[in-house]
Amino acid sequence: MYDEYQDYNYVPVTPQAPPPRRRRRRAGGRVFVVVLCLLIAAASGFAGGYLANTIGSAPAAVEMPVPMLSPSAPEPPPPEVLPSAVVNTPEPENGDELLDGPETPELPAVTRTGVADMIRHSVVEIKTETISTGGWGFARGGTGAGSGVIISKDGYIVTNNHVISGVTNITVRLSDGREFPAELIAIDERTDLAVIRISAEGLIPAVFGSSSELMVGDGALAVGNPLGELGGTVTSGIISALDRDIVLDGQIMTLLQTDAAVNPGNSGGGLFNLGGELIGVVVAKSGGSSSGGMTIEGLGFAIPSNTAQSVISDLLEHGYVRGRVDLGLDLVDIQTAQALRAYRVSDVGVYILESSDERLMRGDRIIAVDDRGISSQLGLDAAMRGYGVGDTVSLEVIRGGQSVTVEMRLTEWRPSSAA
Repeated sequence: MYDEYQDYNYVPVTPQAPPPRRRRRRAGGRVFVVVLCLLIAAASGFAGGYLANTIGSAPAAVEMPVPMLSPSAPEPPPPEVLPSAVVNTPEPENGDELLDGPETPELPAVTRTGVADMIRHSVVEIKTETISTGGWGFARGGTGAGSGVIISKDGYIVTNNHVISGVTNITVRLSDGREFPAELIAIDERTDLAVIRISAEGLIPAVFGSSSELMVGDGALAVGNPLGELGGTVTSGIISALDRDIVLDGQIMTLLQTDAAVNPGNSGGGLFNLGGELIGVVVAKSGGSSSGGMTIEGLGFAIPSNTAQSVISDLLEHGYVRGRVDLGLDLVDIQTAQALRAYRVSDVGVYILESSDERLMRGDRIIAVDDRGISSQLGLDAAMRGYGVGDTVSLEVIRGGQSVTVEMRLTEWRPSSAA
């Protein structure tokens, strides 16, 4: 075995022994010595040059010999594969080191059963009673039913305005069977939302999700009180469409569409995603057929949670929804022959009954807003979308067969009941 540090390019030269000294030297001997010295010098120069050329062509650094594995030695084991939870650990930010600790256990998969059990405690049954006096002084009563969603631990509940509109008494039944009388806090007719409250503590409120993040095909669960008798019913489906403009009770509403089964009594209930978050407040007003007599199946609608959350916040804080524009007009929408006869007018359209602006008069028919033609209340509402408080609009009306145009500055709408 060679010494691993040995320089194999170096060749040693054996030194010559000096000749013995003599007392007497002959001339021939001197010549021989001189020739011999010249030969030795030449040989030494040749050898030195050869060595110099050889060493100069060698690498500057001598590599260490790599030991070879014995044929009988086992192959090294493959590197250990880390669990995916460790492999996918994000890099530390700002140079901070990740702390060592036990591996995070895998969370159990969330099932629809688990989600349904979680969300059903946040949905309530609502029973209503209406008492009126007949022509002969006799009291007459009527009942109704709907659903609601708990939005706070201390008893605030959101439902549809049409569920509690005009009723005398409201009773709320929780998922555990307890019943409480409810008081009306505030309503918003435009979005068909209302907030009521019961005197209870420790309730389980729904967790709001973002309806703006929904996609068509996402799973959905509807929870409510269909037919007013089947409280806590859970139905499943998908989000069928987003941003549907639907006309309900003369209002244009932008709603979510779902094929989760909803029926009368589901009104005011919750539409949840598969993570258990509230993504909509169900609106279920129509019966089982359309105006054309066709059977309706797999067609439900809900107020998006982002809209509901904004409206609820304003209702609780101010008693009304801020930022809506007001024309300062009391209007009537005349669209039928019977209405034409009743109001003694000849043309269908939107007529002014009262105006806070003296330039407009009773009986004026609105025909345009900023050159956009108007023929109905729905058309007027659509034309006013996009305008804000403080904007100016051009209102064109027909008065006595003549066209009159008025520039109006929009103010903020406030209900008469708002403080």
